[in-house]
Amino acid sequence: MDKKEVLEALQQARDKGKTRKFKQSVDLTINFKGIDFKKDTNRIDLEVVLPHQEAKKARALVFVRDKEFASSLKGIVEKIVMENEIQALDKKQAQELADSVDVLLAEGPVMITVGKFLGQILAPRGKMPKPIQPDVKAVQQFISKSSSTTRITNKKGKFMPVIHLSVGNEKMPDEQLAENILAVYEAVEAKLPGKKQNVKSVYVKLTMGPPIKIGAVQKGEGQ
Repeated sequence: MDKKEVLEALQQARDKGKTRKFKQSVDLTINFKGIDFKKDTNRIDLEVVLPHQEAKKARALVFVRDKEFASSLKGIVEKIVMENEIQALDKKQAQELADSVDVLLAEGPVMITVGKFLGQILAPRGKMPKPIQPDVKAVQQFISKSSSTTRITNKKGKFMPVIHLSVGNEKMPDEQLAENILAVYEAVEAKLPGKKQNVKSVYVKLTMGPPIKIGAVQKGEGQ
């Protein structure tokens, strides 16, 4: 898949889409073939730093033991959960907390408590927090990094032969969107056992627009 074909697909997506009263996202879908996703080694779950990101701050949740550290995080992170509150969280509450943020962090010693009470809920969703020292700067660095990182996964309840994610929005130039798409595609292809032979099709679309097939994959299918 080359940049020219991605740019052509993006232009078609704009031409065939309608103007909306909100800023639409630009979505990428990659469909797979010939892969047994029951095997752990074939499953797709990786993080990619996009060359061009929307100006937004990643939302973070931190599991904390130290009260002073918790106080210093106010206004910096989206949510703070004290260690003594973890055990009281039920499955639904834990899932909602994890889904409401972009990055989960935990003060080092609290990782044991998180693993004991929430591990079976968060781990299958790829949402186990990253351990950190009780340092505000360390938290800010994680948030900054996460703001330019997107998670790519084909886990939708169970591992499906498709991934779907946003690569930007309609206000971004096509050149930037194309570079984001290529960054995602190349990272995913490198993860596949048969590389491009395992790619069935690739589509791009605006939120409310029709999906447009990217030409390089179409030609590769022998259609």
